Amino acid sequence: MTESVGIDLVEVKRIQKAAERSGERFMKRIFTERERAYCQKKGNEYGSLAARFAAKEAVFKALGTGWSMGAKWTDIEVINDALGKPEVVLHGKIKELVGTKHVAISLTHTREYAQAVAVLGKQ
Repeated sequence: MTESVGIDLVEVKRIQKAAERSGERFMKRIFTERERAYCQKKGNEYGSLAARFAAKEAVFKALGTGWSMGAKWTDIEVINDALGKPEVVLHGKIKELVGTKHVAISLTHTREYAQAVAVLGKQ
């Protein structure tokens, strides 16, 4: 596969409402412990969570498989390096599907919206 791109835009309130409505069940299904810990330290926790949600959607779109191959939300983990740059760590089924390809992401959010772009390409 050559390079492919995925993009997603999500309303921050949508993620906040889902978290408030379903609580731990939603949070554990979508986000890893490391993602949750990072976002809880931020001033706009739900904006940071929404950006990670959008990043996961963007990666699924770049792969073109969605969840059809048995992947889980937590198979895609968005972390930040020492300088704050977001990076993707793949686990489980998604790691198998991606193989040696590299996933690059970019995130942005405001109080109302979060957006992410994922590019899947050669290592």
